[in-house]
Amino acid sequence: MRVIVLRALPGRRSMLFHQPTQHVAPTLSMNTFFKFRSYFMILRRVYKSALATRDGRARCKELMTKMLRLSPQSVMNGPSAQCEERLQDGAEVLNSTVEALKDGHVVAVPTDTIYGLACLAQNSNAIKRVYDIKGRKGQKPLAICVGEIKDIYKYCKVSVKEELIGELLPGPVTLVLERAEVLNTDLNPFTPLVGVRIPDHAFMRRLCQMCGEPLALTSANISSHSSTVAVHEFQDLWPRLAVVVDGGPIGDKSRLGSTVVDLSVLGKYRIIRPGCAFSSTVDVLEHKYGLSEDTGDQ
Repeated sequence: MRVIVLRALPGRRSMLFHQPTQHVAPTLSMNTFFKFRSYFMILRRVYKSALATRDGRARCKELMTKMLRLSPQSVMNGPSAQCEERLQDGAEVLNSTVEALKDGHVVAVPTDTIYGLACLAQNSNAIKRVYDIKGRKGQKPLAICVGEIKDIYKYCKVSVKEELIGELLPGPVTLVLERAEVLNTDLNPFTPLVGVRIPDHAFMRRLCQMCGEPLALTSANISSHSSTVAVHEFQDLWPRLAVVVDGGPIGDKSRLGSTVVDLSVLGKYRIIRPGCAFSSTVDVLEHKYGLSEDTGDQ
């Protein structure tokens, strides 16, 4: 450091100061400036996203929420005969999820359409927790999810051919049928009907089979918000769930959810929600099985 002493001018005090080091700033063209600015903004978004995910996982750890990752083989769809082999790597995830469900907790799971919140349909307290977590109105029904077509006949009164059900399930369709007496009366007590699903998703089918009873199933989001196709999209719900099963991004990112069709009236069908399989569902119902649309006309 070099110190310079200046003689005071008449009427002024002496000054002692450090001589500043001069730096020459590099010059950038406008194109280069905006290019670096764009890179910086992208990096900042990536960094913020990573921090949010890390913080969310940290909150889950503090609140004992289990984050479980499925291997790609565990979420492959296809014939039931191949499910066991595909789910060997997911056995630990299945066991932990089943345990949480049987303890009366709510879990987040992947399906063939969107991510869902699930609990045991026969557990009234767990059903109340689902409504509380979603902020959902009590008059909006929950569907049930089962592992095999034969299970539908236990919890629903079926008035259509089994072959018709086999055409639509497993798949992205919810069939609304008359409920059977064995189904929990606290599940949708305001209606004699219930929607039933068998997702075309190996993990979900096996999960239902291992539970030995239907799951109550709804979308993993705050009520009235957009459906989710990746776990980070419902991160705010993680701390309120016992298990979050990460099956990766859902292949169909339409967010439309399943096609919901009412088959409770003999020979008729009524589309409640078009969903992601509208055209193929109507084609099966009308052209292959001769059902007519229920327009509500007497």
